[in-house]
Amino acid sequence: MPVARDRFEGGNAGSGAWRNRATLATARRPRHPAARLAGRGWLGAAGRGMIAPKPGKPPMEVAVFSTRSYDRRFLAQAAGPHHLVWLEARLSADTAPLARGAGAVCAFVNDTVDAAVLEVFAGLGVRLVALRSAGFNNVDLAAAQRHGIAVARVPAYSPQAVAEHAVALILALNRNIHRAYARVREGNFALDGLLGFNLHGRVAGLVGTGQIGAAAARILLGFGCTVLAHDPFPDPALQAQGVRYCPLPDLLAEASIVSLHCPLTPATHHLIDAAALARMRPGAMLVNTSRGAMIDTPAVIAALKSGRLGHLGLDVYEEEAGLFFEDRSDSVMRDDVMARLLTFPNVLVTGHQGFFTAEAMTAIAETTMANITAFEATGAPLHPVAAP
Repeated sequence: MPVARDRFEGGNAGSGAWRNRATLATARRPRHPAARLAGRGWLGAAGRGMIAPKPGKPPMEVAVFSTRSYDRRFLAQAAGPHHLVWLEARLSADTAPLARGAGAVCAFVNDTVDAAVLEVFAGLGVRLVALRSAGFNNVDLAAAQRHGIAVARVPAYSPQAVAEHAVALILALNRNIHRAYARVREGNFALDGLLGFNLHGRVAGLVGTGQIGAAAARILLGFGCTVLAHDPFPDPALQAQGVRYCPLPDLLAEASIVSLHCPLTPATHHLIDAAALARMRPGAMLVNTSRGAMIDTPAVIAALKSGRLGHLGLDVYEEEAGLFFEDRSDSVMRDDVMARLLTFPNVLVTGHQGFFTAEAMTAIAETTMANITAFEATGAPLHPVAAP
């Protein structure tokens, strides 16, 4: 099979990836994490459009790591004949043995699927790792291949969910909604310090125009923004709608708002560093709903302190694995970098919730179960991830 070109796909949670279309199938919909076996049971509700498992064969047991109540709700609705074992624990080398007896493991974005974990899985007879996310940078694909363990993902869950959340962060930061909400609840109706700007006529720059970046572009065009984009492979449909592609330095220099919608790769790690921040317009807004390590957080803090960066909106964080998806309101914040970020009035952080809509969760569950069903029936998931 000829190797098709790679494409710069945007996304949150995923968010997309530099992907080789000959090895990474395109599909739809992603996301999630955390310490004990909660229960197991037969779950009904056949998933839509699934391949039927082989008749007479007992259903494969699936160990679902990092489960929360909402995961159970949506996965149960799509489970069909699969026997799901709910595990609240986040996947690591220490918790991997909990998958004993399972033929497949369902993992989330902050689960660790490294060589040590895969070695444990191989010894337990696990044959499939089904990611309920688009991103797969947490998986050692070479180790999976060595052990004969297939890896599947959800490549394109509701792109509108993440795109809309990115724009929500832009609006909230611009119009100081988060500050106004807190003030009014204390009886303060003064407008001082809440001045924003019109989005209409502003220049917005999108780094990555995969499905999520494209959805964000269309929303921002609707607001009357001039939209710039940077992507190795420009989208002709977006160009026809008025999006102008340009090199990243030009985008950073011109845009009042910069929103990241690209995958985490060695090339994009700390894409927004001190040098990139120095190229940005003074007082510009930066929004990241893709992957936390896209930005150099200490450099961003320095830019906020100096006033070079005017606003920061984050739905992802480089060190989120031990922080997000948990209620930590009764404990001391041990992450000094996050604690510092939260002191800025012009910073808005959400806990990786960009994907969290009913439509996206339904799509994630259905595609995850379709991957498992196809693997059980044919030996190959619908949306495999192959080693480079």
